[in-house]
Amino acid sequence: MTDNDIGPVIKQISAANNIIISGHVNPDGDSIGSLLGLGLGLKTLGKRVYMLSPEGVPAKYRGLPGASHIKKGVNKIKKADLAIAVDCSNKEILGRAFAAFERAGSVIEIDHHDFRRPFGDIRLLDTKAAAVGEMIYGLLGKLSVKITEDIALNLLTSILVETNSFRLPTVRPVTFEICADLVKTGVDFYDLTETIFWSRSRESIILSGICMARCKFLMAGRIVWSIINKDDFNSVGGKDEDVDSVADEMRSIKGVKIAILFRGRDGKNLRVSLRSKNKINVAAIAESYNGGGHYDVAGCSIPKSQRAIASLLVRAKDLLK
Repeated sequence: MTDNDIGPVIKQISAANNIIISGHVNPDGDSIGSLLGLGLGLKTLGKRVYMLSPEGVPAKYRGLPGASHIKKGVNKIKKADLAIAVDCSNKEILGRAFAAFERAGSVIEIDHHDFRRPFGDIRLLDTKAAAVGEMIYGLLGKLSVKITEDIALNLLTSILVETNSFRLPTVRPVTFEICADLVKTGVDFYDLTETIFWSRSRESIILSGICMARCKFLMAGRIVWSIINKDDFNSVGGKDEDVDSVADEMRSIKGVKIAILFRGRDGKNLRVSLRSKNKINVAAIAESYNGGGHYDVAGCSIPKSQRAIASLLVRAKDLLK
């Protein structure tokens, strides 16, 4: 078992015929982009690839090359030679896809999260990588896979979304070098950024407005939090993905150090998105609720109750004391 050596990963992929690749529940652009980039790349090697996203593909990513081949579950294959998890910090966020991983001959984790709970046989980790898409780019190079325009479009999506359009401190010189190489394949970069960042549905705009209007401030404005409920989503026909960018918008408020968005997922739980500035470790909060992520971007789920919300807010206050 290894954490950084790419050799065993290359060996396992080369020997496998049937390969399952899965991202995580509540998929973002890094999960979908790296999943598709790797999946399309391995297909060029003659592998039989099954691409999974336990909760489907968000609307804004359905136009990506290969997205129509992503499934929510695997029924055609009882046991794969190899299962690969991308952008997954623990087995729980694989959701129902984990059942297929338990049946696989071997499991590889490809991830860049700072805080995680290992679950695979082999791990390819790089906590300095701005996005898993960077790691997939390097892996495909080692496998001698030619980066096509379709592969490049997916890997660019991964990097653009995970760096919030190159605005996060995880961006390195190599990030731009990789993106420059990907753009050289002929990708329409303007169209990609228009789709990802500058084109939003009416439902997304309305729900974002509701979240921002409900913002409450603590600790002299250094903490901001808000909540969006299932009834709010139902009132406009919106989806959970429609408020994915809200936590980042809340973090951008002047003076805010920690931003917290609670989302009503069902009658029992709240999905929590945590953001921070100045290297404040919000992942420590997420981990205490079996979640995870990075120092400044993390998430978890808590029971849907005022007591649970209050308890999490106390933890946030403690980070600033």
